[in-house]
Amino acid sequence: MRVRVLMALAMMAVVPALLIVAAGPASAHVLKTVGPYHLLIGFGNEPTYAGAQNSVFLLLTSAKTGAPIVDEGLGDTLKVEVRFGTQHRRLTLVSSFDPDSGQGTKGVYNAYFVPTAPGDYTFHFFGSIGKQKVDISVKSSPTTFDSAHDPAAIEFPQLAPSNLQLAQRLNAESARLAAGIHSADTKAAPASAALAVGIAGLVAGAAGLGAGGMALARSRSRSRRAAAGSQHPVNVE
Repeated sequence: MRVRVLMALAMMAVVPALLIVAAGPASAHVLKTVGPYHLLIGFGNEPTYAGAQNSVFLLLTSAKTGAPIVDEGLGDTLKVEVRFGTQHRRLTLVSSFDPDSGQGTKGVYNAYFVPTAPGDYTFHFFGSIGKQKVDISVKSSPTTFDSAHDPAAIEFPQLAPSNLQLAQRLNAESARLAAGIHSADTKAAPASAALAVGIAGLVAGAAGLGAGGMALARSRSRSRRAAAGSQHPVNVE
């Protein structure tokens, strides 16, 4: 009995160590157990920097033997949602291992994305692994997995503007352009009205000239007929 207890304790100590070794470049991850499975979760690349491509990292192993679980259809049954503040986005898990070529790492799955802001991220796994239902959430922290850092600390030779700074500049420029367009429209409105009045006046003047010309033509025509009548008087017997 004592031997069995010692063997069980040894196994419990060895399995987490095997999980960490299999994780490869991942340095800070959190281990969750769901039914017969161990889920080692974190960022795919650590240290994690905002603006650089990364992924949700999952190492799936048997809780009993520590053997990696290879399931090509896992992305169809197990989903992961990334949360940051009040924002969230659902991603698809992709197996790192290619059974045809033998490349990649068995049991490792990634859901790729680019964390665009420094801070803490939450990974919510839901769905199923085989017949086992899954619904767990893990958040980055000093005791779980790495948070996303501001890349300014490692940028060289010059600092690049952050995504937030670029967005703020774009919003300010858009507001400035909108204000300029509004100002131009406001100034153009009276000028347009004056131009319309001027055009209307020209049209009315042209109409008046046309009417006057027609009246003058008619008057001259009557004068010519009258003059012609006086030069050829009608004889009355």
